[in-house]
Amino acid sequence: MPELPEVEVVRRGLERWTTGRAIASAEVLHPRAVRRHEAGPADFAGRLAGRTVLTPRRRGKYMWLPLRADADGAEPGEALLAHLGMSGQLLVGEPDREREKHLRVRVEFGDGGHDLRFVDQRTFGHLMVADLVPDAVGGPDGPGLVPEPIAHIAADPLEKGFDPDAFYRALRRRKTGVKRALLDQSLISGVGNIYADEALWRARLHWARPTETMTRAEAARLLAAAQDVMGAALAVGGTSFDSLYVNVNGESGYFERSLDAYGRRDEPCRRCGTPIRRDEFMNRSSYSCPTCQPRPRRARY
Repeated sequence: MPELPEVEVVRRGLERWTTGRAIASAEVLHPRAVRRHEAGPADFAGRLAGRTVLTPRRRGKYMWLPLRADADGAEPGEALLAHLGMSGQLLVGEPDREREKHLRVRVEFGDGGHDLRFVDQRTFGHLMVADLVPDAVGGPDGPGLVPEPIAHIAADPLEKGFDPDAFYRALRRRKTGVKRALLDQSLISGVGNIYADEALWRARLHWARPTETMTRAEAARLLAAAQDVMGAALAVGGTSFDSLYVNVNGESGYFERSLDAYGRRDEPCRRCGTPIRRDEFMNRSSYSCPTCQPRPRRARY
């Protein structure tokens, strides 16, 4: 599933290709793609037509396109909210190009230029038009308004409004394994399985370390590692293990070539040479170095 860096790569592409453009029409080709839009596909399409797209925003793994009605030029009250799920792609291109096999939603613009398409092979992703509400999470440097369905999720570690002290206090209160805490979107958003393993490897912390035993220095080291690894991934377009994650131009990211832990079972640790270990974790996998990240005596899973 795309994590924060991959979603940010897509957001930046959308910023270039959609900002300031007026939507002429939207076509829903598969109702599952808008299943979270409770009023249905026709209402979804109708609420997009005639709206102007403002600068796309993102929090964690969600992105949204604020929508303004041209008639009065008022502040946006709604947004097109997107979650890519396992295989969702937001693609831009010439409007007369061939339709993709798994095309779910198509948005045309009034200027007749590049269209926007939501392609999703596994149909776990979704789009919806949602009300914007005041942001109570990101602080004064946050996005100001956020879609109501995601107003409860935490700020992500690349946001200016992210509060490291609040993160540390919440981490200590969780009383769970540190990786499970990293995946908790109400604590810190945008971190998934890949970047959790990479951050823990960089911070030399085992994934089952009890959060209540974390020191402030360790929490700061972990947060810095998460910010560093996601920043590095963002610089090269994110992580692509197959053709399902691509940016808006259909190009893959290259960070999988730089992964230090995730997916490297039995390969030598790049720090000490010990073979990387794979453990089962929440019906997924967790990768760590037995030497650099020793299992704690009291582990939490």
